[in-house]
Amino acid sequence: MNEFERLKFVIVGHVDHGKSTLIGRLLYDTNSLKKEKIREVEQKSGELGRDTEFAFVMDSFKEEQDQGITIDTAQVFFQTAKRKYVIIDAPGHVEFVKNMVTGAAQAEAALLIIDAEEGVQQQTKRHAYILHLLGLKQVIVVVNKMDLVTYSQERFEEIRGEIQTFLKSVGVEPLMYIPISAKNGDNIVAVSTSLSWYDGLTVCDALDSLKCRKPITDKPLVLPVQDVYKISSKRITAGKIAEGKISAGQPIIVLPEGQKTVVKSVEKFLENVTACSAGESAGFTTNDPLFIERGNVVCSEDTKTAVRSTFKAHVFWLAKIEFEIDYKLLFRCATQESLCQIVKIEHKIDSSTLERIDGHAKKLKNLEVAEIVVKTDKPLVISTFNEIEELGRFVFEINGNLCAGGIIIDMAN
Repeated sequence: MNEFERLKFVIVGHVDHGKSTLIGRLLYDTNSLKKEKIREVEQKSGELGRDTEFAFVMDSFKEEQDQGITIDTAQVFFQTAKRKYVIIDAPGHVEFVKNMVTGAAQAEAALLIIDAEEGVQQQTKRHAYILHLLGLKQVIVVVNKMDLVTYSQERFEEIRGEIQTFLKSVGVEPLMYIPISAKNGDNIVAVSTSLSWYDGLTVCDALDSLKCRKPITDKPLVLPVQDVYKISSKRITAGKIAEGKISAGQPIIVLPEGQKTVVKSVEKFLENVTACSAGESAGFTTNDPLFIERGNVVCSEDTKTAVRSTFKAHVFWLAKIEFEIDYKLLFRCATQESLCQIVKIEHKIDSSTLERIDGHAKKLKNLEVAEIVVKTDKPLVISTFNEIEELGRFVFEINGNLCAGGIIIDMAN
């Protein structure tokens, strides 16, 4: 097992389609639960006259959370022989999106879970659309509760056909479809004898086949400036490297002004270094006495950024209050911020019905998704989300409260 490799993923789908049971079974079958936790779940299940109910694992964690004890309130951990995993706990699609767009929980993959008996539901489609909105490329569809449909291949193919058609319409291409029974452990870790017609991977093997997001050290430098410090005679610019590397002697450009200089030294607290890479927080000095401040972005000259005040984006409106087209919003992206306006709503999608609403919309309601045109009060350093995530993910605020989040899809002039 690679001790340093850890993959974060989220399980999404309609309520009661088995997310908690799948999480509990993953923890149990990978021996990631303490013995006392297993006894607790078995005892609770027995008192109710049931076989081991793996959904109780998550209930037990929630009780610990309520008491302020050990478990991380947002994440669940387990590991296979290959690597460690983090399941991002997102109880509803609003919490999921809110976490994702603020960078609090950056999923690298998703399991979309569907109940074999109930089939594709409206929330299934909503969650699938959110995966598209957030640009997640590694998606696995699991069809759960196959035991309730007598492990029918025909039913599995029916559901796969239905969800495949929808996913294609919203631009999501799953890597694979897996029939499972989380309750009985079919195709979770061990290959199921009840699903002999299926010759694909188990859930754990499928997860092990995914790629972890690694520090992007081979790309051009992107370093959003967090602050500038005066220490002795040095003026040190500091920030967390989003992509690439920074090293002494490296030519850089400071955006949005476009000032060019060369890195004189790289500084790290209590360390003597000459270079730092993506994912690290670092400081640096320059050969020239430039004015650099929080909100600037330090780049290599070949970085795929643009200085724009107008761009297109997908946005998810999270606030209870309705958005009116003439509202002034605060735009935040990396360490940058600016007042802005949504000057046009190209179209919107009701996240409850997934109905597309075209033309001349002036309002956004809670949980509506829209394609919009944004104009900021000052030029900012941005990128499309698919090019540079750090400069393509943003939030809107009203009066200091987060009201929406989204991703940049086109750097329009």
